[in-house]
Amino acid sequence: MSMTLPDLTTLRDACTVFARDAAREIMRIYAGDLGERTKADKSPVTDADHAAEVIIVAGLRALTPGLPVVAEEEMAAGHVPKIDTSQSGGGPFWLVDPLDGTKEFIKRNGEFTVNIALIEKGRPTLGIVLAPATETLWRGAAGLGADKRERDGAFTAITTRPPPPQGLTACASRSHAIYSDLDIWFRNNNLTVADRVQAGSSLKFCLIAEGKADIYPRFGPTNEWDTAAGQGVLEAAGGEVVTTDGRPLLYGKPRFSNPHFIARSTAAR
Repeated sequence: MSMTLPDLTTLRDACTVFARDAAREIMRIYAGDLGERTKADKSPVTDADHAAEVIIVAGLRALTPGLPVVAEEEMAAGHVPKIDTSQSGGGPFWLVDPLDGTKEFIKRNGEFTVNIALIEKGRPTLGIVLAPATETLWRGAAGLGADKRERDGAFTAITTRPPPPQGLTACASRSHAIYSDLDIWFRNNNLTVADRVQAGSSLKFCLIAEGKADIYPRFGPTNEWDTAAGQGVLEAAGGEVVTTDGRPLLYGKPRFSNPHFIARSTAAR
């Protein structure tokens, strides 16, 4: 696909607005009946997943007409866009998870996020992650760095940190962590873990990006829309997301499924 996109600053700022609009609708639904139900793959979905996706997808299609949008709930309904895979990893296209952490949303623990990512040549060149419950927004774009805003404050730059001398802070999923597997992997890779932090959704990528944690190994199934925005933020902040054989995690794969991966500060290798 040959397409001239607006510059990343324009795209980043527009997607920030889309994410905030979606977050407001999510929190409106969060305050009442969630409309919880089960999808064909047995995973949960709520009214907020669908309402947020409609807002984001409409915004993206108006912003970049003709650019494919891969969105979780449209995919679940069988609407699979055609993606150009002739380039390395495919693209350009959008990846959208309108409500990452639906289980946490249903538990009402606040650990859910809105996620928007732009994929170019298989890599996330733009990532937007917003936590509606705390009104915290993280952004990253190739060449522009990463920043964070809490509520209506100013954006401040964020970067990953060097590994602390006492050992790494490791992130684990709130709902999917298997600590025995993680402990074995840390030992086999001669990594010392001094602390752990559990978090739902793509918040784990953002904790590493802003220097509050160091590493997040994920040895379970994920989809590309689960990880792309967080990876975009983390890489712009100086980190990386790699497969277990050390290769970059790329996008535009068959069925949009991810292998196991490690998100980390590059200093935590």
